[in-house]
Amino acid sequence: MADAFPASTFHGWDYHGPSIEAARKAAAQAGVADRATFDIARAQDFAGENYDLVCLFDCLHDMGDPEGAATHIKSALAPGGSLLLVEPNGGDALEDNLNPVGRLFYAASAAICTMNAVAQGARDAMGAQAGEARTRAVFENAGWSSFRRATETPFNIVYEAKP
Repeated sequence: MADAFPASTFHGWDYHGPSIEAARKAAAQAGVADRATFDIARAQDFAGENYDLVCLFDCLHDMGDPEGAATHIKSALAPGGSLLLVEPNGGDALEDNLNPVGRLFYAASAAICTMNAVAQGARDAMGAQAGEARTRAVFENAGWSSFRRATETPFNIVYEAKP
């Protein structure tokens, strides 16, 4: 994105230090380090405000406090700002996920996603098969006024949320 929009600035966060180091190195190699910065922080407490766009790529379901993240992101957006959320294409009911992709996502969720959320203190982890209803509820509980499915692939759903 920093390459495609050179007049914009980009800030990335992750609580995992080695991922931040890899992102900094990739930005330097791509020649965009002057407009793409990366720091260690959680989605519940990253720095800054008045962001036009915040993006979460395949991570909300891994968080120990997704509602806290949604609340913080809402407060960090500029008026008219939006959240772009990409999450696994999971159905709301078990029966909706009884297909090859759903089975793979359940396996990954049990081994990786849910365990990551639990390690962060989650008492009710979402997991990779949270489904649209559960994902929508996170944003409704955090006070967002608009949440919609923008598009999907067999693997992902792309949502747009507005405060």
